[in-house]
Amino acid sequence: MQGSKLYVGNFSYSVSEEDLKELFSNHGEVKEVKVIEGRGFGFVEMSSPSEAEKAKEALNGSSHKGRTLRVDEARPPKERTFESGGSRDYRRY
Repeated sequence: MQGSKLYVGNFSYSVSEEDLKELFSNHGEVKEVKVIEGRGFGFVEMSSPSEAEKAKEALNGSSHKGRTLRVDEARPPKERTFESGGSRDYRRY
């Protein structure tokens, strides 16, 4: 694993950042947690890539609050490009 940031998906909407921090701290030092409200996914950053890999292996496919978690390495956000003029101005959509 190259990075230390993990995507965590398919969790209950009631899961808080504190819940995820507690769950992932069993597998290393958690640097940051971000829950995307009302979407059932979020991101957890561990202190090192090796700890992220350890947490991924331990928690991917595990059950948490009645849901099967999906844990994978987070991908960098896609760059958004905007072209001006005509119907190619994607900011309108």
